[in-house]
Amino acid sequence: MPTLTRALFRGAAATSSTTLYTVPSSTTTVVSDIVVTNTAGTAGTFTLALNGVALATAVTLPANGITNLSIKQVLNTTQTISGLASATTINFHISGVEIS
Repeated sequence: MPTLTRALFRGAAATSSTTLYTVPSSTTTVVSDIVVTNTAGTAGTFTLALNGVALATAVTLPANGITNLSIKQVLNTTQTISGLASATTINFHISGVEIS
């Protein structure tokens, strides 16, 4: 079983719910860390879900703030990570391991 440690998503959040990552076919993914940053001078909020189940809902992130979610969650083939934020100054950095 080959494993690949990788960035599952890196980038600005959309202001409406969007899929950030989909597990490839014949693959299991272990999500290990999610870092969320706010590059704006004002507070913002973010929401994240793993395969439709809320992980964080409308969490406030202070101006120029950062939060880290250290998790070990397994996603199976075709399952997703989705998210949104109150502004495009909120960035997601999602890491994990793909096992195929």
